[in-house]
Amino acid sequence: MTLPASMSAMILTGHGDMDKYEWRTNWPVPQPSAGEVLVRVRACGMNNTDVNTRAGWYSKAVTGATSGATEETPDGEDPSWGGKPLAFPRIQGADICGEVVAVGDGVAASRIGERIITDCWVRDPEDLTDKTKTGYVGSEIDGGFAEYCVLPARNALKVVSDLSDAELATFSCSYSTAEGMLTRAQVTAADTVLVPGASGGVGGALIQLAKRRGAQVIAMASEAKHANVAELGPDRILPRAPDNLRAALGAEKITVVADVVGGPYWPKLIDILDRGGRYTCSGAIAGPMVDLDLRTMYLRDLTFTGSTVIDLEVMPNLIRYIEAGEIKPALAATYPLSELKAAQSAFIAKEHTGNIVVTP
Repeated sequence: MTLPASMSAMILTGHGDMDKYEWRTNWPVPQPSAGEVLVRVRACGMNNTDVNTRAGWYSKAVTGATSGATEETPDGEDPSWGGKPLAFPRIQGADICGEVVAVGDGVAASRIGERIITDCWVRDPEDLTDKTKTGYVGSEIDGGFAEYCVLPARNALKVVSDLSDAELATFSCSYSTAEGMLTRAQVTAADTVLVPGASGGVGGALIQLAKRRGAQVIAMASEAKHANVAELGPDRILPRAPDNLRAALGAEKITVVADVVGGPYWPKLIDILDRGGRYTCSGAIAGPMVDLDLRTMYLRDLTFTGSTVIDLEVMPNLIRYIEAGEIKPALAATYPLSELKAAQSAFIAKEHTGNIVVTP
């Protein structure tokens, strides 16, 4: 197969608003080094990390919701998820579905032709478990908002599925984030899990993956989205933010809150956790600054867990679930890669249910 010398790509030139994206049609096609593969990107999902990284939202200097991050000035020292400056230009996009078209030294040529999705976490090859030495596809290395990308071979996971490229591109970030949260919170069939923001990519994944574990799931979403959320299989659906959450829940005892929303409603989520309950978090779309009464935490024996870098078994498990048909994609919309700015605007508006994908 003869590969082109150049490709189309959406380039992020720095932290800021949408004007930091530049569409290029003559960007060099990267070449795989030892231990790497070159992937022809067929589709790439969007996630909150793309927005947060572009805007510099991870900086401690930013205190508002994801949608308004560019209204504040991020600190140049900590604008990335890892608290360090990024190198620009950068190609974002972690949720890649594609085909291996070339390999570097040390990678079996038999991998050429494999259909793959990404494990988004780039690890130290000397110690894959060392979470202090991790990077993220589209953040520390270039990602899939392009026609081609290079990945470490271990980050390109073979998948055998009848799902479309766009459908497969919904899994890597949202579903691994959700499975990582549930793994960290040790969710079992004995639990009742409350999922705020259930119409989002991670929220929908949390519903399916918690149900797969046998847990009872109560979803929270705006009423206009209840029909779409119902298709994901929760046991109950509540409005997005009931004034009296305890009354809305009735006699239900919530043992786990799985949250990527945060914001001003957060204390109500903590107040309804049953004694010995667990709160697990992997995002703060509505804002990172929250009020906590420490008495609620310690007098009720609550456990709080943050979840970012997933455990090693999470992605192989997800591949197994996909291939067995145990989870399904929630594809909301597909845009051409050249229209990424419009796609990200729609993503931020949160009027959709599920995931938005771009295709080269």
